[in-house]
Amino acid sequence: MPRYPLVPWKSLLTAALLCLPAAVHAEPGDRAMRDSLQAARQHRWSAIDRAAIEDHVLAGYVDYHRLKARLPAAEPGEVGAFLERHADSPLAGWMRGQAISAYGEAGRYRRLLAVADGEPSGTARQCHYYIALLDEAPQAAAEGGRRLWAVGRSQPDACDPLFDTLRARGEIGPEDIWERLTLAWQDGETGMVSYLGGLLGDDWDDARTALDRLQGDFSAITRVPACLGPECRGSGALFAAAMHGFTRADTEAALEAWRKVAPSLTIDDTHREAIEHDLAFYSLVRDIDQNRGWVDGVLPRLADSELFELRTRVALTDRDWAGVIDWIARLPEAARGEARWQYWLARAHEQRGDDATAQAAYRRAAGERDFYGFAAADRLGQPYALNLERNHFDAARRRAIADWPPVRRTEALLRIGEPGLAASEWYAAAARATLEEARAMADYAQRQGWHARLVQTTIAAKLWDALEWRFPEAYRDHFLRWGEVTGVDPYLLMGIARRESAYNPEALSPAGARGLMQLMPATAAQVSRRLGLDDPGPYGVLEPAVNIRLGSTYIGEMLARYRGNRLAATAAYNAGPHRVDRWLKEAPEAFDLFVESIPFRETRHYVQAVLTYRVIFASLAQGGATQGISLLTPAEQSMRYDGSLLARH
Repeated sequence: MPRYPLVPWKSLLTAALLCLPAAVHAEPGDRAMRDSLQAARQHRWSAIDRAAIEDHVLAGYVDYHRLKARLPAAEPGEVGAFLERHADSPLAGWMRGQAISAYGEAGRYRRLLAVADGEPSGTARQCHYYIALLDEAPQAAAEGGRRLWAVGRSQPDACDPLFDTLRARGEIGPEDIWERLTLAWQDGETGMVSYLGGLLGDDWDDARTALDRLQGDFSAITRVPACLGPECRGSGALFAAAMHGFTRADTEAALEAWRKVAPSLTIDDTHREAIEHDLAFYSLVRDIDQNRGWVDGVLPRLADSELFELRTRVALTDRDWAGVIDWIARLPEAARGEARWQYWLARAHEQRGDDATAQAAYRRAAGERDFYGFAAADRLGQPYALNLERNHFDAARRRAIADWPPVRRTEALLRIGEPGLAASEWYAAAARATLEEARAMADYAQRQGWHARLVQTTIAAKLWDALEWRFPEAYRDHFLRWGEVTGVDPYLLMGIARRESAYNPEALSPAGARGLMQLMPATAAQVSRRLGLDDPGPYGVLEPAVNIRLGSTYIGEMLARYRGNRLAATAAYNAGPHRVDRWLKEAPEAFDLFVESIPFRETRHYVQAVLTYRVIFASLAQGGATQGISLLTPAEQSMRYDGSLLARH
């Protein structure tokens, strides 16, 4: 078998990062601009040919580095003028942040306030900002400072003057110190626990003693005093932190302990609700039957949408159809109206023999474009509601968007090899754009073949019905080719890639998955070996053709493992086959109950999204018509979702 040719990874990565059309031509001044920007980053001001770049659309990027280098000496007026001049560029936000940091570190707080525009992003900058407000707006400074204080981890050194001042003023008192200490204990920050304990007086000795006792034994919570700290002000925080750890370690024992101590505790509602939310959440997630009665009694009082949804899912697992109807009725109106819950409401009424109510709920669900909307449409035997929006642009409007400064800067940054800055320009413009501007940007991105930018533009502008832009024909030839070779539906492959990476070929997940179909390097190596190919390595797997070939092969293997079932196979692609094997052995029998019973929220949503996207891609391929396209095959709808789905090897 011929071995797959490897591409040098450096040139491969460069091509992937740039995502450029086949031919990109430099314009006058681009070379000088590229060299000047590099010199500006290195503060080599004499190497910058100012005359050559003066009229270049990217001249502001050099000005940014020049002004940044002069901080904090630069006057706020200069910074303000820069912000105004570049208000339509991410340069303005970056410069404001740099100025706040520089002025704050230098203690020039009047200057900081002159350039700030409300609370900045980033903890260190927020601390500088609230220090600046200590005299100008002491109440706002105290509120902001207490919020930054109330975390169980160390904050940047920039926060120390703020915290010290607020402690000296009495705005952060012993109770705030104790609250933070318990948060640090909960987060395992033992050094911080010791430091904060040293800030408390002798009147907190009983609270410290109780904490020491609980550190080695959560069950001791029934034996520590109910009143801790001066006037019992330490009880709520310590009991909340201890119960959090106890509930995670042994939910059944934690509830038993809580029922013993709760009546005698005088703690505020916030701490009590946090404890009971944890107990209810873990009791439901872990399906602890012994806790069910208590959970059902406390849920109406907590009135938490997440807990009502969990309780509904437990009722579905139990086939408690009356319970399903009751718990869905308790959801907030907006959530209750979603296709997911209308579908399950219909299923429950159907199971109870109320076909008229069931049909009405199915009709409400079928108006939505998602997994449960499509499943409801199948129940009714009606077409899927794509709600497809079509957009058309004439030549004049297309010329106008091409001349729009953010678009010109994006193009110029790509020409000089700055794809990261180009993405920042583009996405900042999409976030600020009017609806019509965003549509014009999407049209432009589509014509340029910028698939990832196109998808992100629709997300930033919430163009949810512009399906031809949200689901572009990106890498279509590769999907068709490898779909045919591997015997996998190419529209399923497209759905996976769209969900995994939104068509960003250099996408890298926190776990290390790479490329369009988000393959782990180890998985890519294993699949390559089975195909008789060289290991593409962590950079070769970014090449779209390689990534799609290996991803198509892998999902094909998952389909073979589960007798061609796409629900199980896509779940395995996301969560791993061993988990799915276990879920199937414990699963309900119907397809919809299997999907809803998937314990990982990410995987549950993933399976629904991929199958929904597959319908959309297939429909767009035939002009938006849904005739002959189904969410699931008849076999997938009717087969048993249990251990029998596992293919024998």
